[in-house]
Amino acid sequence: MRKQIEKVLEVMKADYREWANRIGKSGLNMTKARAEYDDGLNVTEGSRYFRIISNRQGHLHVLGFIVKAGHPKFKEGDLLKAASWSAPAKNFARGNVFDEESFKTGSVHWTGIG
Repeated sequence: MRKQIEKVLEVMKADYREWANRIGKSGLNMTKARAEYDDGLNVTEGSRYFRIISNRQGHLHVLGFIVKAGHPKFKEGDLLKAASWSAPAKNFARGNVFDEESFKTGSVHWTGIG
């Protein structure tokens, strides 16, 4: 599962770079911003979910959750949007880390899962 979680983080980082290129920002400030975004992505492990956290300029943001094995409603690897700091939105999964289509359909963005 760690390999798939790393893939989610890589897709988020790539999306951030694409966004920066689209808005036309370049130079030292954007290079610093990309490095800060990349370095600020972290994953914490809870009892039911992996939480994806972004630390931007000292502010922590939850970008989404990944379901661990044994959840009663979701499959292992399901991508869930964040409802709050400690809980995902449980209405439906936005994709699955084991399904490559989830990465192609835009479920994973630099701003979070959704």
